[in-house]
Amino acid sequence: MVYITFVAADGGRTELSVAPGTSIMQAAVMNNVHGIIGECGGSAMCATCHLYLDEAFAERVPPRSDLEDAMLDAAASPVDARSRLGRQIELTEGMDGIVVHLPVSQV
Repeated sequence: MVYITFVAADGGRTELSVAPGTSIMQAAVMNNVHGIIGECGGSAMCATCHLYLDEAFAERVPPRSDLEDAMLDAAASPVDARSRLGRQIELTEGMDGIVVHLPVSQV
């Protein structure tokens, strides 16, 4: 199992344990984590799984793809160097303990 912590914009925390291979977006949606919508179901069409990757985990995840960069242009909250789409990150055992911060709004 891979442990992940979602930190809401108000500081609230949700900690989950999910199977490797689960995307961050899937983990959030399946467990009703407020702040991740995943409106398009993970097909990189809506940017409603925008999150901010905790800087301590930046080197444990693959870099953003060109498609992800393009979709982040449609994100409702400000985009910065930590911005990722949750569907584009599939959790591995090497990411155990990962922390992601949720934006104020997805719409």
